Amino acid sequence: MIIIYYGDKLGMEFARVLMLKKVFIEKSFSYPPAAVLYPGTAVHISDVKKETVRKTIHLLIALSPALAALNYHFTVLFLITGVLSYTIMEFMRLIGVKVPLVSDLTTMVSRRRERNRFVLGPVTLGLGALATLLLFPPPVAYISIFALALGDGLSSLVGKMYGKIRPDFLLGKSVEGSAACFIATFISAWMVSHNHIVSLTAAVTATIVEALPLKDYDNIVLPLVVGVVVNIVI
Repeated sequence: MIIIYYGDKLGMEFARVLMLKKVFIEKSFSYPPAAVLYPGTAVHISDVKKETVRKTIHLLIALSPALAALNYHFTVLFLITGVLSYTIMEFMRLIGVKVPLVSDLTTMVSRRRERNRFVLGPVTLGLGALATLLLFPPPVAYISIFALALGDGLSSLVGKMYGKIRPDFLLGKSVEGSAACFIATFISAWMVSHNHIVSLTAAVTATIVEALPLKDYDNIVLPLVVGVVVNIVI
């Protein structure tokens, strides 16, 4: 099977898929226009774009340590309010009451398995950051939240866009994505601790947990496990 992507003057692209004797055309929203030749399974660029938007939102949780350093109690209250507000708005969306911007954005970035279901990711993301701030001292909490935001976030994005090597021991994840998780966690942990052993411990732990098939629950499990391990080492 051969897939050829090409663009027009408006920057929109169409993917022409030649598969045996069947020819069909589907829209894709990648920009800038490019001519790329892919062998094998079709690459849905719209899925990559959705993942980019989803992980951009995911990366925003990295602001929690900075906010907590300025005002810890405000940050805790902000996360609680955010989780509760989103939960209410998501239930409203499911019964047909749309909340401007939020409902449309949630629908746009939802995965196939989340269609017509409660999109859990933002809830577990907020709960993961909240639990980490409540359970661990500042340096450990900050390292753990950065592992969640940067390590896990960049791992998914890099894996989706560039992941090609997927050995069995990574349970479907890619080497490229796991490497991104390791590097991002190590650098962010070092910026907090200035300790190579702590940084290495955080990076290894985050990379192992991120590879597990936890789906959205990794947003809770990953920072808590990193926090426990780093708290022992630090």
